[in-house]
This record gives sequence, C-alpha cells and structure tokens, in this order.
Amino acid sequence: MTGAPIFVLLCGVGFCAFVSYNLVRMPALAPFAASFGAGPVMVGFIVAASTMTGILLKLPVGTLSDLVNRSRLMLVGVLAFAFPPFLYPLVPNLEVLTALRVVHGLATAVFTPLVLAMVADLYPAARGAALGWYTAAAQGGALVGPMLGGWILDTAGYTETFLTGGGFGLVGLALYLVLWWRSPAPSRTVTLEIKALFLNVLQGLRTVLRHLQMVAVSVTEASKMMANGTLMAFLPLYGLSIGLSLAESGLLFGMQGLTSVLSKPVMGRVSDRVGRRPLIVLGLLVCGVAIMAVPQATRLVWLAVCAAGFGFGEAIITSSSAAMIADLGKAENVGAGMGLRGTIMDIGHASGPIVAGVLVAAISYTGAFTIIGCLQLVTAAGFWMATGRRSGRL
Repeated sequence: MTGAPIFVLLCGVGFCAFVSYNLVRMPALAPFAASFGAGPVMVGFIVAASTMTGILLKLPVGTLSDLVNRSRLMLVGVLAFAFPPFLYPLVPNLEVLTALRVVHGLATAVFTPLVLAMVADLYPAARGAALGWYTAAAQGGALVGPMLGGWILDTAGYTETFLTGGGFGLVGLALYLVLWWRSPAPSRTVTLEIKALFLNVLQGLRTVLRHLQMVAVSVTEASKMMANGTLMAFLPLYGLSIGLSLAESGLLFGMQGLTSVLSKPVMGRVSDRVGRRPLIVLGLLVCGVAIMAVPQATRLVWLAVCAAGFGFGEAIITSSSAAMIADLGKAENVGAGMGLRGTIMDIGHASGPIVAGVLVAAISYTGAFTIIGCLQLVTAAGFWMATGRRSGRL
C-alpha cells in the first residue's frame, strides 16, 4: 500500500485526538453538566452543542478542502482537539460550558471530513479497507477515552479527567506536526481570488446536495449517530439509575468502542467485495435492536452485550458509508462529499441527545430508547429504496 508513512501518522493523530475528545465527553460530560443543575433536556443540549459546530462547518470545510491545501486546513481541527480540554476545569456555569462545547466542536468539524478525504485519496482502489483501518484507529481512541475517563473520574475528579484529555490532544498535535514536516498529505493547491474561491465552493455544495444517493448514505449516518448521541448522553445516567458507577458506564462505552475497533477493518474489506448497500442496511438493523434492548437490561453484563452489539452495527455502517461516498464522487468532489456526510451525520448526532432528553423527561428511558431504535429500522428501509437505482458519479 503506497503512502504508508502518511497513513500510519494519520491513524496515530486520529487515535490520540479521539482519546482526548471522548475522554472529555464520555462519561464525564453528562454528570459534569448535571453538577451545575442541568436537567435531562439541558444535559442533552450541552452534549449536542459541540456537534452544532459540525452541522454548520463540515460541508463548507470539506468543499473548501477540494480547492486549497487540505493538510494546512486540517491543522485548525487538530489545534481544537489539543487546547479546549484545558479550559473545562475553569467553567463557572452552564452558559460558559455550552459556549466551550461549541468551540470544542471545531475539532471534529474540521478534522473529520478532511482526514477521511485524505485516506480516500491515498487508496482509491481499496477505500473500504483503508477507511476501515483509519476509523478503527479513531474508534480505538473512542474506546480508550471513556474507559480511562471513567476510571480517572471515579478515582480523582473532573479536573484531572479534563487535563488528561488535553494531554492526549497535545500528543495528537505533535504527531500531526511530524506528518506535516515529514510528508504532507496529498492536497490540491490553487491560486484563486476570494470571489472565485467562494463561487467554486458554492458550486461544489450544489453538486453534492443534488446527488440523491449521496444524501441517502449521509442520512444513514445521521440516524446511527442519533442513536449514538442518545447513548452518549443517557447511558451514564441510566446506569446510575440502576446502581452502576461511572467507571462501569465508561466500561460500557469501552466495550462499544472495542467491538467497533475490531470490526471496522474486517467489515471495510467485506464492503469492498460484496458492496456497500446491504452492509449499511444490516448495520442499521443491528444498531436498532441493540439500542432498544438497553432499557430492558438491568445488569452490567447485559448492558455490555447491548453496547457491543451497537458497536458492531456502528462499525458496519461507518466503514461502508464513507467508502460509498467516495465511490459516488469524482476526485475533485471527495472532500465535499465527506463534508456532506459529516454535516448530515452531525444533525443526527446533535438531535439525538436533545430528542432523547425530551423523551426521557416526558415518557421514560424505555420509551426514548425504543423510539430511537425504531428510527434505525425506518432509515434502513428508506435507504434501500433511495439507492436502488444506479447513479453516475458526481
């Protein structure tokens, strides 16, 4: 595989960045917000606040990266992983916490669509496998973050948890600077006036937004991330309600992440061979069943089975959807396509905790998790119908 040094460094950056990011938000963020007096709806809103940044920025950033130096633009996201965690111990109230979450959202808003586009550029003939390996590395960070965060939270406190997250972010920044110095990732560098650049970005946006299949793929990620956001915000609180510690809730997130890490490279290769569509549908069905089973479980072992099942379904969807986006787009539109996927995905991710918070307050954990789970099944049917016709590349 060509480009191996670049790819390995990108995986290292992704791993450290998501250790940092997820160590802050799972399981620490929800009880940290609750310690300021936030109820279920406000907890959901604060958890979702960082994702709002992605909704606004991922599509234009991804489109812009098709026109300018992608690796330099990515530095903004890496910096946003590294420094905001150090500010959480200084937060005095919910308003400042919400604002900090919005700023912290620059990390995934800028970094995620660009790194996926880079990987797709590096391995055009084996995108499923390459994206599976990269997303496994990033998910490895998502695995380590909550487990480490839950342990530090129980043994030390919020301040130590957030500072540890900042430390991992700085390691990711150092690895990225090595990558930039050693061998900058392939990117397009053009000289355009501001007006011409703006018009080119608008053209890229119009192109991807008109592509039905690309939108349909992105909606599957949105549905899955709505369920993921629900778990992120309310699994720790549900765990506390049945007597679990925060460390045990962190273990559940770790189980979800471990299953996803182990599954993504394999399922990426499978998607290269059997196709993306059936695997995306299968992943949605698995996620739907797993999240509906959560409020039926009252013991750690059964919740671990649910978390592992959701992680497997998540791995199937992610390794196939990113590759399908790259398959549908021409080379000059890969960044825009990944940005579209990221924006629609973040709409689901942001709305998940908010919708679930309203449902938990109005109905119960059982009702909220069941409704979000059923949405996965409906999305699977809609995706299958929307992508039934063959479509040309953008």
